[in-house]
Amino acid sequence: MVVAVDTAALWQRYARQRERSVREALILAYTPLVKYVVDRLAISLPAVLDAEDLIGYGIIGLIDAVERFDPGRGFKFETFAIPRIRGAIVDQLRALDWLPRSARQRAKEIERGIQELRARLGRMPSDEEIARYLNMDLDRYHAAVQEAATVTLSLDHVLSFDDDESPLHLADVVEDRQAVNLQGEAERRELLEALIQAIEELPERDRLVIALYYNEELTMKEISHVLEISESRVCQLHARAILKLRAALAAFRDPVGTR
Repeated sequence: MVVAVDTAALWQRYARQRERSVREALILAYTPLVKYVVDRLAISLPAVLDAEDLIGYGIIGLIDAVERFDPGRGFKFETFAIPRIRGAIVDQLRALDWLPRSARQRAKEIERGIQELRARLGRMPSDEEIARYLNMDLDRYHAAVQEAATVTLSLDHVLSFDDDESPLHLADVVEDRQAVNLQGEAERRELLEALIQAIEELPERDRLVIALYYNEELTMKEISHVLEISESRVCQLHARAILKLRAALAAFRDPVGTR
């Protein structure tokens, strides 16, 4: 994600005058950011789409980010833009009806089951417990998680913005747990603390996948080489971890009781 031009000067000019030519220069300067996001999406594309299509969708998010970014807010443009680029890609895929409704529904069912079980057990449930709770055998549950990997793209979308649109990212939590104590807003701090607790409840390999993906910023292919497992298995582990973390965040925002 190396940007070769003096973007600080461009942002100053754009903030003052909102010139179209400066806007276009900023978009061009940050175009590599779109490829960075596309390369890190944990999805397999159908034959009718390729990476260039996703880059085109991501440019829409980049344009929106450039137009809305306020450099005076004190955080990096990349931090602000990445969730919007990813969101634009996901929104377009959903508009094309590529992400299967059945997979989305199954992911929601698993997430809800994890949330309810975690409330009942007081800890993160195991795969066996989740499968039993959902009346599935273990093989079917694993298949459902694998299918959910096509729709469980990232936790960043869940954490993207707080009430004043300041970005929240899982990488911030994985990277520096002490940062939790530096947050000024109570709910934001509590959200991050809840997420840290949920991460600590994950199996060791799931935690490693999360750290490598969000902190070390490796792609799924790179993680597969590090762990010496298939890329599809990495996607499955990522999806399983994200479903559990999203369930923990859902419980934080909307606590549920047991059935």
